[in-house]
Amino acid sequence: MEPPLNVLGGPLASCSTDPLTGFFRDGCCNTSAQDQGSHTVCVVVTAEFLAVSKYLGNDLSTPRPEYRFAGLKPGDRWCLCAARFLQAAQEFAAPQVVLEATHARAIDVVPLELLRAHAVDEA
Repeated sequence: MEPPLNVLGGPLASCSTDPLTGFFRDGCCNTSAQDQGSHTVCVVVTAEFLAVSKYLGNDLSTPRPEYRFAGLKPGDRWCLCAARFLQAAQEFAAPQVVLEATHARAIDVVPLELLRAHAVDEA
């Protein structure tokens, strides 16, 4: 099995271990056929994004102890579903993107140009 690549063609960097993120809860935005939501976009969440996400039915800020989820706060990094990122962008509330930690499969859903437009790690 080859190591996962990011959207820039390099090795996939870690997104976050605090809070622990990723479909596999390994800190990376790794994916597989089991990951129906394509949790592939590493984002830095903002208050605006969290509010819009909650309004759209994906509450990421409320703690859910039964799932060992403390809730996200502005500044946290998180592996977001590619379609949710696209939806947030359409609502003009897209969070920032860490390209080196965003899995290459994200571009199956989100155009690379859109990811680059929200990048925090690229000049």
